[in-house]
Amino acid sequence: MKTKARWVRRQVLEMAVRAGGGHVAPSLSCVDILVALYYDILQAQDRFILSKGHAAAALYAILADRGFFPLAELEGFCRGGRLGGHPDWGVFGVDFPTGALGHGLSVGAGMAWAARMDRSPSRVFVLLGDGECQKGQVWEAAAFAGHHRLSNLTAIIDRNRLQAVDATESTMRLDPLLDRWRYFGWLTLEVDGHDFISLMAALRAHAHRKPLAVICRTTKGKGISFMENRAIWHFRVPTGEELEQARRELT
Repeated sequence: MKTKARWVRRQVLEMAVRAGGGHVAPSLSCVDILVALYYDILQAQDRFILSKGHAAAALYAILADRGFFPLAELEGFCRGGRLGGHPDWGVFGVDFPTGALGHGLSVGAGMAWAARMDRSPSRVFVLLGDGECQKGQVWEAAAFAGHHRLSNLTAIIDRNRLQAVDATESTMRLDPLLDRWRYFGWLTLEVDGHDFISLMAALRAHAHRKPLAVICRTTKGKGISFMENRAIWHFRVPTGEELEQARRELT
């Protein structure tokens, strides 16, 4: 899985370089979470929503590797093909289009509720950014899921502590984030978001009549040393010597 995650990170970098834009650092922080989901956790009947849709490049690389569409299509990322900067309906393997932050958990809660009414064994997983958790709609969805005891719903929070231009705690404080989810009636776990053993154990957790929230401590820009924990790289794409260094570090 570490080898696969390194490959995905390299794809994210090269896709952004070819496109001349993209969200490299936010994608890199959640690569290990996505790898754990798609290569170990998700079953055929399950649903996944990338609520932090700007990390689409990482999702596209994995979907292509899993055979949802040809690997060659990654070359058209943000270059006029169907692989845009955010997941959309036109991409096979995308269960819901996401772009504007804050909507994914509401949709996921609806899917989970519908699955329960249909007596379906499917689980619904929603990956959110931590900055996204400043949105009020996230907490409305959290309250709904807790009230209806949606034990088939899992929210995964990419807790890299950075958002577009600053730290989350400087922009709008989120801590104590673990307790917030717990107060809304969720089983709440916190793990190292780059440790596959901890990740997979947490994502397999199940509580009777409670939704699950897994807060993953991650590093924004993970895998490229000069990007790590630096908000300035939220939008930037490396060029020149920085690009060569990034490629060396991911090879």
